Order: sequence, then structure tokens, then C-alpha cells
Amino acid sequence: MSETTTDVKTDVKTDVAPALLYDGICGFCNGAVQTILKLDPHGDLRFAALQGEFAEGVIERHPFLADVDSVVFVERPGRPDEKVSVKSDAALRVAGYLGGPWRVLRVAGVVPAALRDALYDGFARVRYRIFGTHDTCPIPAPDVRARFLD
Repeated sequence: MSETTTDVKTDVKTDVAPALLYDGICGFCNGAVQTILKLDPHGDLRFAALQGEFAEGVIERHPFLADVDSVVFVERPGRPDEKVSVKSDAALRVAGYLGGPWRVLRVAGVVPAALRDALYDGFARVRYRIFGTHDTCPIPAPDVRARFLD
């Protein structure tokens, strides 16, 4: 059984591009995905809604994700050495992946994961009220549609 990773380094030189699973109906999450698309220096990070088929496959391979309502960073998706990170660990993996000034956010990795995740969970509880929801997952723009797995 795979476990949540705690190392905040991201190996972007893999033969399989990483994927970011996100809450497809969350207004904040969709905005974050659009921001990441603009900032992605490699142009190969892929995306999938937690409500979709790709995420379903990841959850089948990592049963502990069944009750997770969080961002999930998937490294080497579909490979035997696939790794998943959730909550604040996933956010730190994204920061590492983006590189540049975003790497400075990785310093938050020195804060114990339990505390980081408690803050993450607090924000997650109010994200719908603050940023709203979509009835369905928004359709990506044509120029980035190929990067979405569902």
C-alpha cells in the first residue's frame, strides 16, 4: 500500500508527466488550476477532477484516498512506482514542480504535516462558501484541453 509522501522535492524528469487531482466543482480549485496552467514552466503537468475516471483509477490503486476530499499530486501515474501526495504535501509538491519563486513555499515543509494539514482542512471547510461551486466541472480552454485527463 502506498503512503502519502512527505519529501517536498519533485522529480520532473520522469518519463510520465505528473498529474494533479482537484475538486472539479470547487471555485477556488478551478482557479488554482488555471493559475498553475499559466505558471507551469514545463507545460506537461496534467489535471483530472476528483470526480472523474482517472481519479477513480488512482483511488483504486491507493485505497486510503477513498475518503480524501483534497488535492492529490500523482507522480509517475499508472507506473508500479506511482506516488501520491495529499493536502499540504500535495501543495508543496506543486510548488516544487513550478520551481522559480514558488520553490520558496517549500520551506513550509519544516512545519509538521499534522499542523499544515489542520490549516489545509480549515481552509477546505470554507472554500465553497468563499469561492463558490460549479454545477459541473468547467470545460478547459481548447489550447490546454489535452492536459486534462477526463
